[in-house]
Amino acid sequence: MRRPAPLPASADEPEEAGDRPAAPARRTAAARERVAPRRPVHETSVESADPAHPTVPIDEALPPRVTVPAAEASAGPARAGSTAGAGADAVAGPAAAAQDLRSIDVWRAARARRKALRAEIRRFTQRSRRRRLVWWGSLGAVVALIVGSVVAAYSPLFAVEKITVAGTSTLDPASVEKALDEQLGAPLALVDASEVKAALVAFPIIESYALEARPPHELLVRIVERTPVGVIRSDAGYSLVDAAGVVLATTEQVPQGQPVLKISGGTGSSAFHSAGLVVRSLPADLRTALVEVHASSADDVTLALQGGRTVVWGSADDSPKKAAALVKVMAAAPDARSFDVSSPSVAVVR
Repeated sequence: MRRPAPLPASADEPEEAGDRPAAPARRTAAARERVAPRRPVHETSVESADPAHPTVPIDEALPPRVTVPAAEASAGPARAGSTAGAGADAVAGPAAAAQDLRSIDVWRAARARRKALRAEIRRFTQRSRRRRLVWWGSLGAVVALIVGSVVAAYSPLFAVEKITVAGTSTLDPASVEKALDEQLGAPLALVDASEVKAALVAFPIIESYALEARPPHELLVRIVERTPVGVIRSDAGYSLVDAAGVVLATTEQVPQGQPVLKISGGTGSSAFHSAGLVVRSLPADLRTALVEVHASSADDVTLALQGGRTVVWGSADDSPKKAAALVKVMAAAPDARSFDVSSPSVAVVR
């Protein structure tokens, strides 16, 4: 705390040298106007009664008066104000600098955020663009492949130049190929299935068929032939039939290796159906030894073998077991003339 300035001495009480503090070096003009004018002091001396203390002139005891020019006096308040302003600036300077620093940091952070956002948008846009390009490229490749395949398949580049027949044993493959000559030159994808069917109807021995395209120029026809079960005597001769009663061929003589079917009720009866299943279940060696098949009903099927041997078969049920039992008993009794396998677990030999 600053010490207050001393009051000016009155005219009646002269100032002592020891009690009066040193006057300030500079005073403002307003302070000088408030101070009463000092009386002139003559050169007098104060006599001391104490011989130890000599008499000192008053002018020598007082400090010399300092005269302040008016310009400096008028400039004093301004200097003081500037000093105070400098102090205030010194106090306010760090706060303003910190405020400026915070503003710069905020601006820099916002700028970095905008840059990161723009980079993320560009990255996302590029990734989406690449994804779309890949998707559209894949779709275009698939479409181009499909269109190219269709155009090539329906063009003369894949025209039929060769017809191959497979799966025939009785039927002549050359006759089937000749019947399908109309398909030569047609694209493999445009082979008319209805025309092929109409051409193969002329071959009753064909039970089923399948067409297979072998690029670039081959058409393969896989045929499954009907299996004949025997011949039926009629007014026209001997008709070769399969298990379904389909007439495969008609001849004047009994075809070699085919048994004569003597069935009650014709080809549409249950007896014929049962007899057909029995014939188809016979092993190959018994099939070649078969001469006649008799059936008056579905449960009364009898086989006549070469050498005058007969086999009572019964119904078509358990035909594989009956065939296995017949092979065993014939091997065990080669001289037997009659075999009953209607019950495969208990075969009877006579």
